Amino acid sequence: MRAPIGFRISNRRKVLRISQAALARMVGISASYLNLIENNKRDIGGALLQRVAQNLGIDVGELTGEAEQKLLQDLEEAYADPLVESLDFQPDERRHLVAQYPASAAALARLHRAYASATANADAYADRLRSDPLLGQLLHQILSGVTAVRSSAEILEDVPDLADEEQRQFIGAITRETRGLTDVIRTLIGQFEVSSKARRSGSTAREIDDFIIESANYFPALEEAASRLRNTILSCGPFGIASLEVALGEGFGVTTVVGERPQGADPHYAGQYQFLPDTRILWFSGATTNATRQFQLARLFAELSVPELIAQQLQGQGFTATAERLALRALGTYLAGAIVLPYDAFLEDAERSGYDLDFLRQRFSASYEQVAHRLVTLRRPGREGVPFGFLRSDPAGRLTKHFPLPGLLLPNSGHACPLWAIYAAFRTPDMVTRQVVRFSDGSRYLFIARTVNRRSAGFSDLPLTSSIMLACNVLHADRTIYARGLDLNDTTLDVPVGPSCRLCPRTDCPSRQEEALAPVAGQPTMRAPLVPTGFSLGEQE
Repeated sequence: MRAPIGFRISNRRKVLRISQAALARMVGISASYLNLIENNKRDIGGALLQRVAQNLGIDVGELTGEAEQKLLQDLEEAYADPLVESLDFQPDERRHLVAQYPASAAALARLHRAYASATANADAYADRLRSDPLLGQLLHQILSGVTAVRSSAEILEDVPDLADEEQRQFIGAITRETRGLTDVIRTLIGQFEVSSKARRSGSTAREIDDFIIESANYFPALEEAASRLRNTILSCGPFGIASLEVALGEGFGVTTVVGERPQGADPHYAGQYQFLPDTRILWFSGATTNATRQFQLARLFAELSVPELIAQQLQGQGFTATAERLALRALGTYLAGAIVLPYDAFLEDAERSGYDLDFLRQRFSASYEQVAHRLVTLRRPGREGVPFGFLRSDPAGRLTKHFPLPGLLLPNSGHACPLWAIYAAFRTPDMVTRQVVRFSDGSRYLFIARTVNRRSAGFSDLPLTSSIMLACNVLHADRTIYARGLDLNDTTLDVPVGPSCRLCPRTDCPSRQEEALAPVAGQPTMRAPLVPTGFSLGEQE
């Protein structure tokens, strides 16, 4: 449902004792048009919304109700839980609860999250118990390995006249078997060791999401540090790979190796780049692009230069160990993006080009995904860019990375709605797919999606294709080049979508793949027999 932006504008204006006519003059529109906006009869967004917020001395997020939308999203998920979805809730009950009793709504959302976490923990323990066959298999491998090692050792001990070549063969066999035992035992420990010092979270991604949303995905201290670090790099020459390598070499003794893995690197490591702290070598596969090398060089330079500053951003968050590791990685990536794509210059070019991602990636020698990441972080108060949400999907449709947009209901894991542009992009590789979508609550968004490919290292290395999608509220769509040629006021052309089949209440969607968690009363069941159960033939009353 559309946030009552007009009412918020009216209330704020009255608090400040500003007349309608005065505010209309400030923002450059007629008083009659402002009256329609305040009565929620006209949508407002883009540059006009920015001017209104600035003249009212209020953040745009407070006018659009983003915080309320996030809370409402959490409640939607809680009310869709199988334990309570059969209760007879009123249609607008959740929205009224958020509007009238926000603290109570927040309490319910937190309780549901704690319940989901506890359930996930219980499932994890149940999985360990159910994995007894794996335990037996691992123990059998250990027993076989120990037997082989013992047999070879006994031969070496009991047969004194073995030839040198035979001795080397038995020693080699012992070495191979012990290496295999090490891998098996590590697997065993990973499956069954339970640490009493760590509490496993049921939703690591949720922890990161909440942290990013609370920070509006903007970290002023990191932006300032990025500006200083970029100046240090520029003192070594024009910004690019060569200057970054000089800065890393002079500042931290790091050398870069491209191609063959250096000595000491894990030969089984599957990534395309790796930093070896012991030898101070940053290794890149020969298949990595220049954009990837530049970005990862900047990331390493940032992580080595300001580790304390990065850690300070996480103080007091209470993260689990896994979430903290992922959050540190996210902040390092944030810093790299801020170094490669400096805020002011990047925002100016983004506004001038209508947020044309292909233009921006060529302008800054960056990848499509790096540019999309950076657009999500343009949230400096008083100098914001278009608020975007970010999604990445693999070819199987699983969401592998996302930066949330308050108000946009995203599944926390798994698959999204099959009608989203992020999946349609796979049908037109390397071409931008755009669509205006409408959710069941009436909210409308512009989706922009495109496939990206990881370069393969050779014939045996299959290229990995992903789909990247940016999403913004249709109120801001007119600031982007991707809205050109679209009639944003014609809602008949909107694509009706949901967050995912399980969370979508639409009853008439031919693309539905799963039953809804919270079906509407009277909704026909998807997977039912053609002939209703309980029918009778020829029975008399």
